[in-house]
Amino acid sequence: MPPRWSRIPTRQDADFRKLDDRMNFAVHVAVFGATNSGMWFFHNFLKTDWEWLPPVTLAWLVVLLAHLLYIGVIADYSDTPPKST
Repeated sequence: MPPRWSRIPTRQDADFRKLDDRMNFAVHVAVFGATNSGMWFFHNFLKTDWEWLPPVTLAWLVVLLAHLLYIGVIADYSDTPPKST
């Protein structure tokens, strides 16, 4: 269950950015798992000759790992100073 926010969260809030990025990653993993398992199921069930399936799965997995690398290592979740106007 996500935390309760005492105010309306924005992308300026470091905790909200971190939570939002992790939720987006979780959705990415879920879509990857559901789509790829479905494609591989029908590939095996129908005994098709889909030569494009392994490269698509591998490419999507690389994108998924890049997404994980971004939220785990690259993303900066430090508090951003308020912009003066």
